Amino acid sequence: MEILVGFVLFVGFIFVCIIFGSIKQINEYERGLLFTFGHFSKTLGPGWHIVLPIFQSFKKVDIRTKAVDVPEQEAITKDNVSVKINAVIYYKVFDAGKAIIAVENFRYAVSQLAQTTMRNAVGAVTLDELLGQRDKISNEICSIIDKATDPWGIKVENVELKDVSLPEEMKRVIAKIAEAEREKEAVITKSRGEVEAARNLKEAAEMMGSTPGALHLRTLSTINDVSSDQSNTIIFAIPVEVLRAFENANVNEVVKSITKK
Repeated sequence: MEILVGFVLFVGFIFVCIIFGSIKQINEYERGLLFTFGHFSKTLGPGWHIVLPIFQSFKKVDIRTKAVDVPEQEAITKDNVSVKINAVIYYKVFDAGKAIIAVENFRYAVSQLAQTTMRNAVGAVTLDELLGQRDKISNEICSIIDKATDPWGIKVENVELKDVSLPEEMKRVIAKIAEAEREKEAVITKSRGEVEAARNLKEAAEMMGSTPGALHLRTLSTINDVSSDQSNTIIFAIPVEVLRAFENANVNEVVKSITKK
């Protein structure tokens, strides 16, 4: 009798251990794949689930967004410039069944696909386009990778080009081009200023020429400004009106009138 009771207790203990060992917990950010006799049965959601030992197997898949750092890749642009680029890819699993069944290792597959796509995308654009249109190129890479990984149950959310490294010789060439552009802008700005100054001087000359005595008043105003500092030497220029008076009048009469005064 005691042997029977002991056997029943042993069997009960084994049964309880099997039950507790069969309980699997799936967190909110995970999904579970249940296989029965090696065949995919269904996808399990968050919570507790019983997985029968020997007959069934179980695998978890994290469905949170993942960030994958793509290693630095060396590529040649459309205009035959060698560059090194690296990027980061953000993706998540939207179908756990496809991510496990359709591809052996979806993390490794996404990384390799991203490297190949980056090199192809860089080879289709020039260096100026690569440096000036990084957002556009990133969107194109994201679209290509997302389309290729859709059968794997993976959604690529974003691709960001982190850095574009150029050879030292190319950096010096770009610096010279930028310096030449700045010099060109400086020359253009200076010439525009000279044109504007000439236009203003022309307008001022026309205004003074049409108003009698304006030039004389302007000369006196200039002398007054300069005479504020005693260290300055003033060279007085005879106004044009005085010279014209000498031209129109008899010189002797002008001298006599000055002598009488």
